[in-house]
Amino acid sequence: MILYALLALAIYIGGNAYIFWHLLQTMSCAPQGLRILFIILFWFAAFALFIALGLRNVELPSSLHRTLHIVGSVWLVFILYMVLTTALFDIVHLIIPTFHGGVMYALCATGLLLFCGYINYQQPDIKHITITTEKLADGEHLRVVAVSDIHLGYGTGREALSKYVKLINGESPDAVVIVGDLIDNSIRPVAEARMEEVLSTINAPLGVYMVPGNHEYISGLAKCDAYLRHTNIHLLRDSIIKLPHNIELICRDDRTNQHRKPLEELASEADNESFTIVLDHQPYDIATSNALGIDLHLSGHTHHGQVWPLNIITDLMYDQSHGYRKWSTTHAYVSSGLSLWGPPFRIGTKSDMAVIDIIGTGTTK
Repeated sequence: MILYALLALAIYIGGNAYIFWHLLQTMSCAPQGLRILFIILFWFAAFALFIALGLRNVELPSSLHRTLHIVGSVWLVFILYMVLTTALFDIVHLIIPTFHGGVMYALCATGLLLFCGYINYQQPDIKHITITTEKLADGEHLRVVAVSDIHLGYGTGREALSKYVKLINGESPDAVVIVGDLIDNSIRPVAEARMEEVLSTINAPLGVYMVPGNHEYISGLAKCDAYLRHTNIHLLRDSIIKLPHNIELICRDDRTNQHRKPLEELASEADNESFTIVLDHQPYDIATSNALGIDLHLSGHTHHGQVWPLNIITDLMYDQSHGYRKWSTTHAYVSSGLSLWGPPFRIGTKSDMAVIDIIGTGTTK
């Protein structure tokens, strides 16, 4: 793991150095003071997110935390597309030596991509899924809204949360499940914005249930648990809860906890006659759910890569990296996330939430 992290850091620094050199070349005639200012600002932006993560629990002005987070996260996607487009124009220059100014064309192309990606991020998809089952009496109908990866904090604030809650309530759910990463990197900005007031307006007669994701651990699981007690959200770990209409939620702790219960053990505690729904933030065990005869498996975490070409990587990493799939026995849905982590862009992917209608066809409950 450390080796992969160091390799990723080396690639990131190398990409920044590549763009830095190109941009510095375009400023060869600029005054020295301007060039020095450019150098300072460029490398500040390049490391702003690392600084933000390192200082997330330090008592600093919220405006400084927010600035570091926004600048640093936007820079991640900016540098990704600057490297890709600049490299493309460098190849063009090799083929056509008279072609110059590739880095400026790259700036324009990257700016356009980021603008379109921001607009795309503002328009999450609502995925409607209908499941029929004999485990519910004929005519019984339960609507579950499933969301994941909202990442409340300096990136996703109170205004965005209000929009998401309105979206959820607009589907008139009987129950709402949050499949991890509700909180981003620290509980502090969430508490300062009093987002518990907005979270408490989620309207679901049968309750709002949540399992932790890796970011609840990053933020401090105990702090997140204590905070969520001020809302109507039930944070559950390695436990089973029975809902009306013969529904059971199998709520897993996140994979971050290496000592969490195996899915096989949890499933053995469930009622075989119930319609079982596994909530598991990271989608590593869908095949296990299928082998165990679980009716519905819900996960998130992947963001479907968030921006191209990272979605290609997540497709290779997971058997099911996003969206709905019917396995041999299990219906599975992996959310791309109602919001996202870090940079506010969706390029080649979509934010989403699932509206799942479970309809009974059986003769008994």
